[in-house]
Amino acid sequence: MLPAPRPGPLMIIGGAEDKLRRRTILKEFVAACGGPQARIAVVPTASSLGPEVVEVYDALFRREGAADVVAVRPESREDAHDPGLVARLGDVTGIFMTGGNQLKLSAIVCGTPLGDEILAARERGVVVAGTSAGASIQSSHMVAFGGPGSTPKQRMTQVAAGLGLLRSSVIDQHFDQRNRYGRLLMIVAQSPQLLGIGVDEDTAAIVDTVAGAGAGPGDADHEVLRVLGRGAVTIMDPSRITTNAFEAKRSTAILASGVVLHVLPDGAAFDLTTRTLVPHTATVDATEAADLAEAGQDLRQLARDIAAADADPTTLKRRLARSRGKKKDGAST
Repeated sequence: MLPAPRPGPLMIIGGAEDKLRRRTILKEFVAACGGPQARIAVVPTASSLGPEVVEVYDALFRREGAADVVAVRPESREDAHDPGLVARLGDVTGIFMTGGNQLKLSAIVCGTPLGDEILAARERGVVVAGTSAGASIQSSHMVAFGGPGSTPKQRMTQVAAGLGLLRSSVIDQHFDQRNRYGRLLMIVAQSPQLLGIGVDEDTAAIVDTVAGAGAGPGDADHEVLRVLGRGAVTIMDPSRITTNAFEAKRSTAILASGVVLHVLPDGAAFDLTTRTLVPHTATVDATEAADLAEAGQDLRQLARDIAAADADPTTLKRRLARSRGKKKDGAST
């Protein structure tokens, strides 16, 4: 019997992803969906722009090599029960939820056959991505609305249920740009079982399911988040928090002590299952490695010259400098 497929990656995009220049995040999404074989469903329900937002992403995904792009736009919970609309997700390799009003998106999609199909698609290996509102809905708990600020205050935001693609978590987006530290901290202070994840603009938190680190075949899979983009992903772990959120009065500041903070830039990785940083493996640029190797050879030759001829080191250093100058001149011509 063939092993069950691993769940597809989640791409949680903090909004305002680059669409004009390098398009790093969108390139990564299309490649993960299969590149030339990618068939992508765009879910623009959160947006107020109508067909225009689908046209934008259709053009972008096709420019990156996707074979086909289809629109799946329920405008009511009744639409989200339509078997024909749900069936459009049956053969896609990627699902992309646009930005807009996340409360509208969750009110229409969550708890419907369409929402269930998004969850099922991920389980069979489909890539599920979302930007801004489409990022927030991926967690089990979702910021419905709320104001900015660095200090957590009672009632500064409201929470609604998300799709639950990422369990035991709450996601916020445009995180640094709109100063949403306080409201995410308020949520985790009130619900310490949740992991708070804040994603900056033009930045993606990419969550992959990987095999457990133990030796046995029954080891549980882990969800590992890696960061792509020009900003950062902020993770708040309130497992050991001390807080007065249960008694703080309306609009007053909340005590939040002992929250473990992780700020993860591009290339960093974090194990969401164990709530630990994945050790970074350093890489050396190929050109830099070649320069280091050449310098090592020069030093070894210098040592041999000194040992063989008992020459003055200053003289040999000048000879070495002239030799390097000739090599550079030869390379430039």
